[in-house]
Amino acid sequence: MHRRRRTALLLSAAIVAAAPLLTACGNDAHPGAAAVVGGQRITVSQLENRVSEVREAQRAVIADEAQYEQAITKTGSLTRDTLHGMVLDQVLHRAAQDAGVTVSRKEIQEMRASLEEQAGGAKGLETTWLQQYGVPPERLDENLRLQLEAQKLAENLGTDTGQPAFWQALSEASDKLNVDLNPRYGAWDVEKSSRVDAKTPWVREVTATGTRETA
Repeated sequence: MHRRRRTALLLSAAIVAAAPLLTACGNDAHPGAAAVVGGQRITVSQLENRVSEVREAQRAVIADEAQYEQAITKTGSLTRDTLHGMVLDQVLHRAAQDAGVTVSRKEIQEMRASLEEQAGGAKGLETTWLQQYGVPPERLDENLRLQLEAQKLAENLGTDTGQPAFWQALSEASDKLNVDLNPRYGAWDVEKSSRVDAKTPWVREVTATGTRETA
C-alpha cells in the first residue's frame, strides 16, 4: 500500500500510552453517563447499544456456539474498549477540526475500495474489521473516516501517529473537551499515561505486507 494510505487503525484505548488524554471523574457528577465529552454525555444506554451492535455482528458471522463463546471471551473488555473508542473519536475529530483537517466522502470511499481489494471483497473487509478491531459493518465507514482524520492530522503536523507532536494535539483537544470518564469503566494513571485496569492496543497500521500493532 502506498505510504499515503498507511493509517492508524481503530482508535481504541491507548494512544495515550505516552500522553494522558483522559482523566477519570472522581464522583458520579453525571448520573447515567458513561462519559462526558465537551459537555455532551455518552450515556450508558448509548454505550450498551454500541456493544450490542458488535455482539450481534459476531453472532451473525459465527454459527458455531463454541466459537462464538470463544469470541466473547477474547473480547471481554469490549464495553470499556468501545467507550474509549467513542470518546477518542470525538477527541480526534476536535483535534482535526482545530488543525483545519477535513475528510471527504470520496476519500472514505477510496480508502474502503482499496481495503476491500486487499481483503478479497466487501464481506472480507467487514469480517476483518469486526474480528480484529471490534468494528461492526454499520460502523465501518465511521471508523475509516476516523483513520483518515488521524492520518491527515499527522501529515498536517509534519509527523506521524507514533510521534509526540501527534499525541500532543490529541491531548490539547481532550483538555478543551474536558473529558470526564465514569470510573466504572476504568481510569487513567496520569503518571504512567495508561489505563490502570487493562493494556489495550491503540495504534494499528496497515501496510502492504500486513498489520503492525503498536501497544
